[in-house]
Formats: sequence, structure tokens, C-alpha cells
Amino acid sequence: MKTFNSSNFKLGILGGGQLGKMLLQPAMNYGVDVSILDPDPASPCSYFCKNFHLGSFNDYNTVYNFGRNLDLITIEIENVNVEALKRLESEGVTVYPQPHIIELIQDKGLQKDFYKNNGIPTSPYAKIQNREELKLYAEKFPAMQKLRKAGYDGRGVFKVKSVDDLPKSFNDPSILEDLVDFDKELAVLVARNASGEIRAFDVVEMEFDPQANLVDILFTPAKIETEIEKRAKEIAIDVVEKLKIVGLLAVELFLTKSGELLVNELAPRPHNSGHHTIEACITSQYEQHLRAILNLPLGSTELLQPAVMVNLLGEKNFVGEAKYIGVNEITRLDGVYLHLYGKKITKPMRKMGHVTIIDHNLDNAFEKAKFVKDTFKIQA
Repeated sequence: MKTFNSSNFKLGILGGGQLGKMLLQPAMNYGVDVSILDPDPASPCSYFCKNFHLGSFNDYNTVYNFGRNLDLITIEIENVNVEALKRLESEGVTVYPQPHIIELIQDKGLQKDFYKNNGIPTSPYAKIQNREELKLYAEKFPAMQKLRKAGYDGRGVFKVKSVDDLPKSFNDPSILEDLVDFDKELAVLVARNASGEIRAFDVVEMEFDPQANLVDILFTPAKIETEIEKRAKEIAIDVVEKLKIVGLLAVELFLTKSGELLVNELAPRPHNSGHHTIEACITSQYEQHLRAILNLPLGSTELLQPAVMVNLLGEKNFVGEAKYIGVNEITRLDGVYLHLYGKKITKPMRKMGHVTIIDHNLDNAFEKAKFVKDTFKIQA
């Protein structure tokens, strides 16, 4: 591996969305030469990266040709061509997170098998091939059906309430999970570098938009017992140690009404649940990911102030060039930080940005968050 010790070091990122855009900032601080591959000529990174390459990160030849003259490749989206990354790795290009880990996380069935085989708590599940097989599990309904591949941002998830829902269910390889009677949805971000150093951020609590199945707001400190916080971090670190991943891993968990913690899903990259770290922590999740993949010492994850993050989604019934309503009103508030992703076109429920609110008092941060939600709108 060529180590990061000069301005000649070349980093490639597969994916040019908002996560890549926010990863560019710490890369600029370190003077790293960054190239980005994305299929959308209007993706957020296209306006900020001089080495922006238009092309599919799913295509073998495109990914291979993009990466063969780079020193290190990372991702901001899991849906990439793993076989091309494996070839690049075999030819001496460093790929973090490692291709075999991306491959595992791309498939929710393999994810669940990993949990089961490694003693990581998760909900009971069955792997099914199609709708006909799903019928055999009618006694488990209501249950959650999740596509094994290509599901993200609430897509690829279907609640099978009864046999009457079967015609609307997925007819592709999927998993069927027992319905979890959960009290809270939590997430822990953990980083590991190639030297084996590990650091975890504080637990965040997430509240989801029931229609879009997307995170509406999240906050930290989470409203949980100290013992639950400790246990959630231990589980997340255990996952990272058993994967031996290099980079950042988001571990999403259910806290059941009986007090049990169950791992739901993993994301091997910067994650929506860590946006607040830019202002609220000594080290942001983006710098931490960069430090990890460059095998630098990991930064402090200390929380400087309580924080609330609000996702900014495109308004219903508006499609077209984005117009922002309420910018002056919300930025007038102390501790409110606006992040717009630079997406030119808005549509209903599209992630267009986020706002982080930090305050010495979490209740005060929530009041400001409510004002932001009521005031700031993205229309067309």
C-alpha cells in the first residue's frame, strides 16, 4: 500500500452524492488529490471536484479503468461493482472498505447470516427466493420482507400484514424478518483503521418519517439508560472487530420494548446518522472515515454539545428546480447550521439537505428543530 505522505497521493470515491460532497471537505484539508465517479452529471460532487468522472459505478470496466491509476479507493454508496474492486485490489490498489465486506453488506441475506454465525443479536429471519416461497411462511405474518439487494433509503422494504398482501409483496430474493416490537431505533458509528485502532461515536436516536421510511430527525445524547448506551457501543464495536473493516461503519439497532438490542442493518461508509458530527463532535464522521482509510490515528469522538439533526426533504407536489423557503429565518437562530447538497432538481421526499442544531440544552435544540421543520421548505 502506498501511504499518505505527499500531495501525489490519489484517492478515488465511488459515488458523487451528498456523502461524497461532505467527504471532500476533510480531503481538501489534508491536501488529498480526489477523483470521483458518478453516473449523474448534476450530482453534488460534480460542482466541487475537478477530477469528476461521469460513468456507472456498477459497470465493471468503468470502475476498473477509473481505479487503476489511483492509490486508494473508497465508497459513499454500497451499490458498486465489487468484482472490479477485487481485481484492483489484487493489482495493488488499496480498497477500503474491503471489497469482500462491501459484497457481504450489499446482500441483506449474507448480512443476517453474518450476525447469526458471529453471535451478534438480530431478529429471527428466513431467506426466500420468490413470492411462492413467501406463502409458506404465512404463520409468521405480520412480518417484514426486505429485498436482499438494491434496497436503500426505505426502498425494498414491505410489511406483509396478512396473506392478502402477497400480491403486493416482492417476487425476488429477499429475507423475511419477524416483526420487532421496538421502542426506539438507534445507531452507532464506529471507525477502524488498518492498524486496528477503533473509536465509536455516541449513540444517536432516530425518528422516521412513516410515509417515506426515511430518517426525519435524529438526536444525541439518545434518551436511553447508560447501560443501554454502553451495550449498544459494545455490540457495534464487536461487529467492527469481527468484520475487520477499515473505514467507518454505521450500525443501526432496534431497542425492543423488553430492553433487548438487535442489529438491524449496516452501512460501510459515512451515514445519515452521523451528519451532526460536523458541528457537534471534535472529529466529524467524514474526517474520521478519511483518517481510517489513510491509516492515520483516529480523532476524538467527543460530543461537544447535544445535537438534533433535521433531514430536509423535497416537499410533496413539487417537482422541478429547487426553491428554498425560509433560509433567512432559520439561519438567524444561534446554533443552527444549514447544509444544502446542491441538488438542482427537487421532487417529493428527495434528500436535499439537512440542518444540525447544537445547544447546551437538548430541549432547546428540539424547540429550534421544530421551528426549522415548520419554517424551511424546499419547493419548485
